[in-house]
Amino acid sequence: MFGYDVNRYHPDCTKNKAWILERSHEAYVKNYAMVFIHDENLAKRDMRIDPLHETLLSKGCVFQQRQGFERPGYFATHKDAVNEKMEYDWYGSYGNEVHANYAYRDRLDEEYTFGYPPHFDVIGAESDACRERAALFNMSYFGKFFLSGPDAQAAVDYLCCSNINKGPGGTVYTNMLNKNGGSETDLTVSHIEPCPETGLDRFYIAAGGGSSNRDKAHIMNVIDDKGFDCTLVDHSADYGMLSLQGPKSREILGSICDADLSNEAFPFSSHRLTNIAGHEVRLMRLTFVGELGWELHIPSEGLVDVYNTVMEAGKAHGIVDGGYRAIDSLSSEKGYKHWHEDVRPDTTPLEAGMAWLVNAKLKTDVDFLGRDALLAQKKSGIKKRLVCLKVKSPVPLVTLEAISRDGDVVGWVCRTAYGYSVGCNVAWGYVEHPEKISLDWVKSGKYQVECMGEVYDAEVSLAAPFDPKNLRVKGIY
Repeated sequence: MFGYDVNRYHPDCTKNKAWILERSHEAYVKNYAMVFIHDENLAKRDMRIDPLHETLLSKGCVFQQRQGFERPGYFATHKDAVNEKMEYDWYGSYGNEVHANYAYRDRLDEEYTFGYPPHFDVIGAESDACRERAALFNMSYFGKFFLSGPDAQAAVDYLCCSNINKGPGGTVYTNMLNKNGGSETDLTVSHIEPCPETGLDRFYIAAGGGSSNRDKAHIMNVIDDKGFDCTLVDHSADYGMLSLQGPKSREILGSICDADLSNEAFPFSSHRLTNIAGHEVRLMRLTFVGELGWELHIPSEGLVDVYNTVMEAGKAHGIVDGGYRAIDSLSSEKGYKHWHEDVRPDTTPLEAGMAWLVNAKLKTDVDFLGRDALLAQKKSGIKKRLVCLKVKSPVPLVTLEAISRDGDVVGWVCRTAYGYSVGCNVAWGYVEHPEKISLDWVKSGKYQVECMGEVYDAEVSLAAPFDPKNLRVKGIY
């Protein structure tokens, strides 16, 4: 139901009359049009951009728009790549002329297919570079919030289903649940330095840009409902965010900062402040692609300087720019979840195969939103389960395909991408049982996926098809 929640809209969109008019018109124009998986709007583009926009555009970046923000989709490699967005032409309505030569629109038209897109190999090259060398992703569209106050620790303890009480220097990936145990958000929470004015606890929350405004609304609603004495401040526009990922990331980052990046000094799921190119940068050892890597959280005014410094240091290691199309592939084959696809308000961490998020906290007496529902579900068992399906037939999947087990439809595909590292389509979907799902039941069936009226064999697994032992995240190659 995310697509029907008005909280998803960013205030920069809802307060912009031109954005409302143009997007409303385009929605009407395309009301009966075929919607392809990589469909992008032409109305009111370049409304929310970060300082790297022009730099990446000059390097062939083909942008996607999410909640009014331009984020990198992929990088066209041919020399005549022109991807600027033009003023909205209203599709020729109201006396306007349809743009005769519009390279960005034409590039999108090439993507509108139920086959593999023409830039399939380009996106694969970005993915391969990340796995083999290093890739730098601009993720500045993320929401970035600071939570502080006397009850800040109590608030995150109640909001989050994972243990957040790790002390300063700790970063935790977690979900925030509703009363039914469903996932309302997935984000990271970092316990940072105390508030300089008050000396009170302070937490830094980074949330996916497509849902960050909804996440913000959820957090503020819970704080208000529970009466917590703390304040959430939105600094999304004040910080940029880069993600440096790949086997060479430690060497590249180590050459431009004085932080000790060893496993002992800088373990996974922790953060440190350092200086890069004259700017204070918060490094977080995290990944959403399954590689050794760090996120760099940077004041917006330093984003270009830090980006240029990282790319220059990475030249000797074969670094590339990467976009979200590559992230979709890399994260899918690694089994990392997308909120509103793999995990949603109507699915619990137990159903999504993420019991590790909640098990430790459920063993304590710390109360959190959704706790009672999870305890009840653990006792009764689950009736649906997220599974991975590898489809080796060369047919692209688009999500919502039916999943069959031994000839009976038992579920649906909620997310899919081609896994370049495993050489096949990787689909994640929920399978259901009317009584109770057991792991033996999941593993014992013969599975197929229906796509465009055809049925294709699929290999089922509960683990990620790529690096299931999580060695690469630890820097073990």
